[in-house]
Formats: sequence, C-alpha cells, structure tokens
Amino acid sequence: MGLFDRFRRKDQERLEEGLSRTRTGLMTKLNRLVRGRRTIDEDVLDDLEEALITSDVGVATTLNIIDRIRERVARDRYLSPEELRSLIRDEIAHLLLAREPGRPADFDAPLPNKPHVVMVVGVNGVGKTTTIGKIAWRYRQAGRSVLIGAADTFRAAAIEQLQVWAERADVPLIRQKHGADPAAVAFDTVQAAAKRDMDVAIIDTAGRLHTKSGLMDELAKIRRVMGRQVKGAPHEVLLVLDASIGQNAIRQAEEFTRSVQVTGLVMTKLDGTAKGGVIIGISNEFNIPVKYIGIGERLEDLQVFDRQQFVQALSL
Repeated sequence: MGLFDRFRRKDQERLEEGLSRTRTGLMTKLNRLVRGRRTIDEDVLDDLEEALITSDVGVATTLNIIDRIRERVARDRYLSPEELRSLIRDEIAHLLLAREPGRPADFDAPLPNKPHVVMVVGVNGVGKTTTIGKIAWRYRQAGRSVLIGAADTFRAAAIEQLQVWAERADVPLIRQKHGADPAAVAFDTVQAAAKRDMDVAIIDTAGRLHTKSGLMDELAKIRRVMGRQVKGAPHEVLLVLDASIGQNAIRQAEEFTRSVQVTGLVMTKLDGTAKGGVIIGISNEFNIPVKYIGIGERLEDLQVFDRQQFVQALSL
C-alpha cells in the first residue's frame, strides 16, 4: 500500500470519527420520525423538513431536498423507511458540488500554474491560520515546494502564529512587521515564489469581522497586486468557515462571496460539532465547492473533501 493509499484510509477513519456528533444527531432525528411508519406521508415529510433544518442544513436547501423527495413519493406511491434513508443520502450527494474542474484535487495532482497562488480569507477565529499550516504541510507531504505569506498584518499575534505553523509544516514564511501594508507582503510573497521556482504560494489575509467594510476593499487590493506579479493570481481564493457556528457560517459566506471571487470553501471544526449539515447548505446555496474540511487539530486533520465519503461517513 502506497503512502497516499494509507493517507486516504486514515482520512476516511478520521472523517467517520470527526462526523460522529453530526451523524448521531441526524440519525437520531431520522430514526425517530420513521419509527413504526409503514409509508412516507406528508406528516413524515414535515418532520423530515424540521429535522434537516434543525441540523443546520439550511431552509433553502432543506426545501430543495423535500421537494425532490415529495416528487419521488408521488411517482412511486410508496417509500419504506429504508428507502427514505437511501433517498436522503442520494439527495445530499446530489446537492454537494463535485470539485471544480481544472483545479487541483488531491495534493499530489498536477498544478495548472507555477507558482500556484492560493489566497485564504475568513474572519478571525474560524481556524484560518491553522488551515494554512495544514494545507502547506499536505502539499509538502506530496513533494511540493511551498511558500507562505503573512499578509494579515493588522492583528498583533497573527504573524507569530503563522510563523509557528510554517515551522510545523517545514515551509518558509515571508513576513514584515506588524502594521505593514498587506498588499506589499502579498506582492513580496508571490515575487519570491516565482524567483525561487516554488510550486505553491499561500497568502494569509486579515480576518477582521466581516461587517467592517474596509476589509473587503483591502482583499480586492491584494488580489490586484498579486495579479500584476503572476498572471491570473490568485488562482484560488479559499474561504474558511467554522462549521460549529451553523447558520452564522452561511451569513459569513454571503458577505465574502458578495465581495470576493471565492473559488472554494474550507469547513473547519467539524469534529467538535453536531452542525456538520451546514456543509450541505453552504455548498448548495452559493454554488461553490467545498474543497477541504478540518476534523481536528493535528497537521493531518485537514482533508480534501469528497462528497461520497462525506455521505458515507454520515451513514444515514
């Protein structure tokens, strides 16, 4: 068994463990509503709607799922409880977007650009710094050369925290002093990555509250500056969201996707919450693929998101 085969098997085990709270919550609700039922009627569908909404799947996505199930019930006239479980699995897998074509999937997949520039955005406290360190480590394990840029220069501890994670991932860090121009740090990072022939450059950005308008203007400036240095940069914009805050994550996604061209989502802290259903709603409502998920604090606890594995781990 190769290195990445072992990684993938361990990833599935960690995913199942990390989703245990979400799985327990959804299964408990589902089993309760179908217990003793011989057919699926409107009462069951109403209860299912409530179960999905209270599991943070989101209202719009829940209604989408219920409508599709209602159509199936009307067509087939009868669905057993086990058939309902299977149908819910199919609908969740259908709503979760596959990886966006043309973008890197696994960390050892061919990169379309060199350096491949990744800009990471998100509010404070969602796990953005740790996510950057884990992404860098995963790329390093795949044999990639990586450079990190500390462009969150507004928060006093941000640069130091990123330095710690860069050292853990064994990758160099481009940094300036606290209060420096973030766009200048991003420019220096991309320029250095190009000169050093690095495979990947990851740019951290400020994580002030998403309600502060200045942040979005600053992110747009960073994008422009990097694009002048490397054609098409940033090639990815990853929005980091905390799954444990449920519907608040959807509100953050609304704000960032309105102002920034987000290409992928990273959902963190799935291991400590029963609100993992928010992944389904966010991916569906914003038409943006979930690219990575975080299910723990260790370096290896960041995984490439696989919708089939996710649904399997839920074991509905």
